Amino acid sequence: MRSQGTRFRAHDPRWAFSPLSGDGAKAKGGRFNPIGTPALYLSLTLEGMFLEMGHGFAHRFDPLTVCSYDVDVDDVVDLRTEHDRKAAGVVLADLACAWALDRANGREPPSWRIAERLIRNGAAGVLVPSFAIGARPEMANLVLWQWGPDLPQAGRGGACGTLAVYKPSAADLLRASC
Repeated sequence: MRSQGTRFRAHDPRWAFSPLSGDGAKAKGGRFNPIGTPALYLSLTLEGMFLEMGHGFAHRFDPLTVCSYDVDVDDVVDLRTEHDRKAAGVVLADLACAWALDRANGREPPSWRIAERLIRNGAAGVLVPSFAIGARPEMANLVLWQWGPDLPQAGRGGACGTLAVYKPSAADLLRASC
């Protein structure tokens, strides 16, 4: 499917200088990206972004740099509904796994296996429910593994799409590259 629209991310200030790189997620891994796999985690709503970044605590926020992204990406797998998950061969329990606990205990999180399979099959990203405490269904997230300045073209050897972020320190627009 194609995902288009404004998406939101709150960056750790240590990575705010490079909001299109995915290097922070690559270095540490995340729910949907094993260590070594770059990813951009974007919320579909501002409220969802803050809920994700608050880690379930109503009044606790680390310092953040908030960015808005203009997204137009093809080859996104939608896993927000039971129907879509079933079609993709994914179960909700694997998406919602305690991935950080799995890592701490030396186990590979089931969500990493899902991501690796989808990436191998050419997915540029995935739409997933938010697993933050208090999240409502519309507070879904877009996790991108591939992004760039152009829509997919035949023979490019992989999915891609446009992704632009408004630089927090100025009005100029940054664009990703494949």
